[in-house]
Amino acid sequence: MPANLKVSCDRSALVDALTLASGVVPSRTTTPVLTCLKLTAKDGELVLRATDGQISLALSVPSVEVASEGEALIPADKLSQIVRTCEDSTVALDVEKNAATVKSDGSTFKIFGYDPKEYPGSRDPQTTGAFEVTAEQLRRLIARTLFATAVENARFAINGVLMERKGKRIRLVGTDGKRLAVAAGSCGGEGDMTIIVPSKSLNILVKMLGDPDAKVTIGKSDGQAVFQVEGVGTLVTSLVEGTFPPFEDVIPKDQDKRVTFDAADLAAAIRRAALLTNEESKGVRFSFKGDTLVVSSRAPEMGEAEIRVPMSGYQGDAIEIGFQPAFIVDALKVIDGQQVMLEMRSPQKPGVLKVGQEFTYVVMPVNVG
Repeated sequence: MPANLKVSCDRSALVDALTLASGVVPSRTTTPVLTCLKLTAKDGELVLRATDGQISLALSVPSVEVASEGEALIPADKLSQIVRTCEDSTVALDVEKNAATVKSDGSTFKIFGYDPKEYPGSRDPQTTGAFEVTAEQLRRLIARTLFATAVENARFAINGVLMERKGKRIRLVGTDGKRLAVAAGSCGGEGDMTIIVPSKSLNILVKMLGDPDAKVTIGKSDGQAVFQVEGVGTLVTSLVEGTFPPFEDVIPKDQDKRVTFDAADLAAAIRRAALLTNEESKGVRFSFKGDTLVVSSRAPEMGEAEIRVPMSGYQGDAIEIGFQPAFIVDALKVIDGQQVMLEMRSPQKPGVLKVGQEFTYVVMPVNVG
């Protein structure tokens, strides 16, 4: 393909694509071409490609007129900065002999790039075991598990989210060793697949799921996961190696105390109580008795808080149990304002938050003295 690419783009659409693609570009690398985006104009379409060696992203840019087909390899940071500063609604991009000229609202910029042939291979992956899920469903599943995933943990397998597909059911699982989030949903087709997807890849994928009705095809290719988002593009990622912990063994089956709350009301009470916690006393006490939950906190030399929350339908004996407030609020934030059931056994045993069969969250208690 000739290198003299020439296109005219809607600035807003190009900014969105550049922002998303730039999220894959490594901030530090000894390979200069990896700091670039590969642009391919062909068949009336402009595709941006980015890779850090572990994640590869190909995005189709909407609202583009292709005057001349070609390829280009342009430094991502400079191209993004220039396009963002343009104020016109249209940006013209003309690349010849590895030099890109960007024109908009009376401004002209010239960026020196590289030979597109130097960029790592960008063939379309051939997937196996592919199945479909809606973007809205996948976005919800990721949101309900990614927050609980470990960051730079020595147990490498929990640095990602387990994605388990069995027939028409899909389940995502995230844990950091102190809490466990399990989210379930439905998908199309038949078959089984179990993979562990890195957190960084899922953070990028979520940004591709803007259209809730878009179809997402998930498959495997040469030991990698492939996510094809209808109308947006394709994300290919290496998988986390290792064995995910036997998480089902962690979910308590013998809880004998339970009550249902509005997620937003419970979160508001916990946030207020958490205002009077510090490094020495991170925990918040939950006292369940009769028709009232009392959420309280106490920090030496700071003060104390007591928040009373009405509750109905409490089942079980009275109990006092401590939790790290952020761990509970994190889960309540991703429940989307629904009713949530809290189950407990004893002050030393994990608590469980549930939303029907869709979401289960296990959190370890803390000692509040």
